[in-house]
Amino acid sequence: MVALFSIKPEYVEKIFSNEKLYEYRKVIFKKRVQKIVVYSTMPVGMIVGEFDVDDVLVDRPSEIWDQTKSVSGVEETFFRQYFQGREKGYAIKIGNKKKYSKPVDPKELFDSFIAPQSFKYLDDPVKMG
Repeated sequence: MVALFSIKPEYVEKIFSNEKLYEYRKVIFKKRVQKIVVYSTMPVGMIVGEFDVDDVLVDRPSEIWDQTKSVSGVEETFFRQYFQGREKGYAIKIGNKKKYSKPVDPKELFDSFIAPQSFKYLDDPVKMG
């Protein structure tokens, strides 16, 4: 299964430069997802690449931070604010990744594209990049 993630451009850059090796989420997929297609949010507004899901850590946010902080690509204050009030958090370990040579306009792939709040499943993954 493939999922489309909305990720802020600053973090997209950190993912593809190997500075960010985990993608943090408050909610996680219920299906088994092997690949994440990356939609870089505005002002980019394009699908720019993909990565394999290597592993998913599920734990208290403080434990996740202790395990991933050296390759988090985010400031600790941002991390703590993001998970504030949460008993459980998720850290998706980024596996093999591919940045597309030419970003893809999602409006060319989907009839009525709305960037997902967190993620959406892609039933029919399209060959890109």
